[in-house]
Amino acid sequence: MKKSDSPTPSLSRRNFLTVASAASAGLSSLGLQAAQAKSDQPKKTEVVQEWRNRQSDMAYRQLGRTGMMISEVVCGGDPVRFGNTRPVELAMDKGLNYLDMAPAYGNGECEEAYSQVIDSSSKREKVFITTKVSGFAAVRDQLYRDIYNELPTGKQEAIMKRAQEIRQDRAVDKPGYFLKYWSGQAESMDSAFLANAMIKDYAHRVEGSQAYRDKIMSSIEGSLKRTGFGYFDILMCPHGADCPEEVQIPEIYETFALLKKEGKARFLGVSTHNDPAGVLRAAAATGEYDTAMCAYNIINGGYLEDAIRQAHESGMGIIAMKAAMAVATHHKAIQPIPSWRIDKVERIVPGDMKAPMKAYVWALQNPHISAVISNLWDEQYVNENLSVAGKRVELQPG
Repeated sequence: MKKSDSPTPSLSRRNFLTVASAASAGLSSLGLQAAQAKSDQPKKTEVVQEWRNRQSDMAYRQLGRTGMMISEVVCGGDPVRFGNTRPVELAMDKGLNYLDMAPAYGNGECEEAYSQVIDSSSKREKVFITTKVSGFAAVRDQLYRDIYNELPTGKQEAIMKRAQEIRQDRAVDKPGYFLKYWSGQAESMDSAFLANAMIKDYAHRVEGSQAYRDKIMSSIEGSLKRTGFGYFDILMCPHGADCPEEVQIPEIYETFALLKKEGKARFLGVSTHNDPAGVLRAAAATGEYDTAMCAYNIINGGYLEDAIRQAHESGMGIIAMKAAMAVATHHKAIQPIPSWRIDKVERIVPGDMKAPMKAYVWALQNPHISAVISNLWDEQYVNENLSVAGKRVELQPG
């Protein structure tokens, strides 16, 4: 599906406020249902496949309506720093063709380090490149927090209570659905739900703020300057959405349409760790998002299967992240990983492989997933993790 370059969003300002208000009561509004119906309409535009760095030893899948044929394993940006770019080069030699980055990774160092690898226009056209609008959700949170701080104690207490009720109703902290991937992850949702509890009474003072547009523009301009790439294939906004309301902000679509018209970004995406099923459903319902990168693994998978299928059927391309982090982590603060998780992936995925590799294989058995994203810390990670591309197995009962 090829969208118009028009800056007019699919959700009007009035509809947005209606949907957002209803979302704070449980995402059951007619407005969201109407948006979902729109996303379910047949796609009439034929998608043309686009190949880059195609090699016989790598397996590729189409990333939804973008048409981009991406390697089944793509490169995460966490380890990419000055002095550690060789793994990226080795992965590209093996047919990897999708690079992920964000301003938040190393305070921009990740993007600058990638530019050392992609140091010519010919290399640029060998890969698909994604960056993100890091800190976008914090703009929304702060706009509502500023209002909250001005309110009397009684109103603050009522809002806080409502925030807790919304969060409990959505069961975003349910064990098995919520997995901790880093310290402080659960707390990152606190501000988002505080904002959600304030939508009904205070959205008119926040939504439509120029601060949203300014954040997106300054973020991508900074990324373009650090990389020198000229354009990004995908711009993900928000980076790490905590709730559905964060992908229902019209300024995202309006600003992206302008960037697309200027040739600075081709497709719009979102990434999400918290409430990934809720965020994915909301993103698909807007009809604006082309891709999503969501936390999906052998532990939380049952909660996401339906949302992933629906998003895929709407034309979105889905990349699974945190697939291996369900069974292995480099974050010492949340080690050790519970042994039952490792036992589970060992039982379900046959073969003589390490648990993280099996976790990638498990995710790739889902035909609605385009790829898994992997942090390629060194040559061993490159060789092991890229070896799972194209591997098809018969999953065993859990």
